[in-house]
Amino acid sequence: MRITFFGTSHGVPEAHRRCSSALITLGSGENARRYIIDMGLNAIDEMRTRNLPVDSVKAVFITHMHGDHTDGLIQFVDLCSWYFKTANPTIFLPELECVEPMKAWIHATGVEVREEIHFEPVSEGTFYDDGFLKVTAARTQHCRTSYAYLLEAEGKRVLFSGDLSREPANDFPAKFAKDEPLDLAVCECAHFEATKYLPVFEACRLRSIVFNHYVNKHIGSIFDVAKTLKPLPVALANDGMEIEL
Repeated sequence: MRITFFGTSHGVPEAHRRCSSALITLGSGENARRYIIDMGLNAIDEMRTRNLPVDSVKAVFITHMHGDHTDGLIQFVDLCSWYFKTANPTIFLPELECVEPMKAWIHATGVEVREEIHFEPVSEGTFYDDGFLKVTAARTQHCRTSYAYLLEAEGKRVLFSGDLSREPANDFPAKFAKDEPLDLAVCECAHFEATKYLPVFEACRLRSIVFNHYVNKHIGSIFDVAKTLKPLPVALANDGMEIEL
């Protein structure tokens, strides 16, 4: 499993960090299967830059509907509808009320969304399993409908926290790291200092942590977490960063 961070910024883009999006790649070469977690930027731009086939994207998983996690969806669906016609992703959304307005916007540009592009609701528990990737959702308290996702593939377990409430000790889905270790926890750090995670991390079975979706003023607290948890690997994500598990 390879994780490529397309965008690692918080609610607004920074000079060298754009809004949230991560690409998951399973396998390699022509048989590679890809999945996207959140789409706060135009993911197709990123894929074209890396010479990755758009039709290798099998599914998109949105953690919540805030714009810094979804603003790239219209471009993605638009391009998959009129140009990348062999791309038939399923797009999983916490709420489906955006689908018809999105289709209407794309219609206004002279394009119709192809029937092969499916929109499905996220539900708590295991809601996706294509035989290669299994995704399990845990409801969080960040907004009206928000989720954290556990990804399981190729013998690896990765958690994307999504955005959490300001008290992560009460919101982080620690249940995913109680009985089995997480190979990687990708955790936001925009809404609170990273040190608020410490009671949770110390009670979890973690093999590595990457902080994503962070604001600059919290970077110091991320270093504090790394020092406290040493020798556990703790890293700071930046756009373009890749992790191979």
